[in-house]
Amino acid sequence: MKKPIIKVEKAAIKQNNAGSSRRKFLKMGGLAVAGSGLLLYSCSDDDDVMGPVIGDVFDLGSGDLGILNYAYALEQLEAAFYTNVLDGSYWAGASAEEKLILEDLYKHEVIHREFFKAAITGAVNGDTSLVLPELEFDFSGVDFGNRDSVLGTASVLEDTGVAAYNGAGKLLTTPEYLVLAGKIVSVEARHASAIRSIFLSDDTAFAGDDVIDSNGLDPAKSPSEILAAVGATGFVKTEFTANQLPS
Repeated sequence: MKKPIIKVEKAAIKQNNAGSSRRKFLKMGGLAVAGSGLLLYSCSDDDDVMGPVIGDVFDLGSGDLGILNYAYALEQLEAAFYTNVLDGSYWAGASAEEKLILEDLYKHEVIHREFFKAAITGAVNGDTSLVLPELEFDFSGVDFGNRDSVLGTASVLEDTGVAAYNGAGKLLTTPEYLVLAGKIVSVEARHASAIRSIFLSDDTAFAGDDVIDSNGLDPAKSPSEILAAVGATGFVKTEFTANQLPS
């Protein structure tokens, strides 16, 4: 499966003390890798968990390990996208409010990416052959100098992220993992709402009926649905498989 051309680089996080109502809305509570319950459990101790298939193409694995690698892949994608956003001419000339929002989203996604990398490495007792490698991405289809291109892509990625976490939750077997996934998906939902509120003119777009159903619920999609959608974007250059995850 093909995923997001730019080597994922960790850019320096800019500091800015300015505030806004939407920025406060995005503030994320303490999500510290050092205190994470993920580091207290070894995925490799579970007889039902299998690692990557031997060969040139990495497989996400099965069980909780597979789901954690799956989430790590999505966080790598989002972190890489926002790294490019902050390097683009649209962000450089954007309004102060939009710059603050996008900068916060960048910071959060980098935190999530590094969190999963460290947590999975700890969970498999440092066996990096079981950890999804750093992916390469191709964002040539996004015009980072154009507001609509940037915010439209951001909206799709954030909505996809919410649906991905919602769909993967039921597949986790370790309660601590489910709690942490719930904390992260709530942040992703804040991202989705913030992007919609500045991109779409409709005042109700932050929770539009294209994403919230008649029961007031966000969508939940399976890993196979999400990975197919992500693959269709052409963003992911590095090939990997998810042969052991439930469809």
